[in-house]
Amino acid sequence: MSIENTYQVTGMTCGHCVASVKEEIGLIAGIESVNVELVKGGSSTVTVTSVAAQDPAAVAAAIDEAGYQLAPIGS
Repeated sequence: MSIENTYQVTGMTCGHCVASVKEEIGLIAGIESVNVELVKGGSSTVTVTSVAAQDPAAVAAAIDEAGYQLAPIGS
């Protein structure tokens, strides 16, 4: 059974941003797939599917490593 979580990410504006986020999150052990819905000028949606429970801190660190940040909850 796969586990899917969705995160809101700010600052992404182009295909390069999407590729960077996908690459960094994909380095986390157990990640099956990363899908990004790019929203220019707003919070993009990143959906991460994994084989086991995800560590939100690891996902946040990967997004930070790519140069972006999780959006504050409720934005």
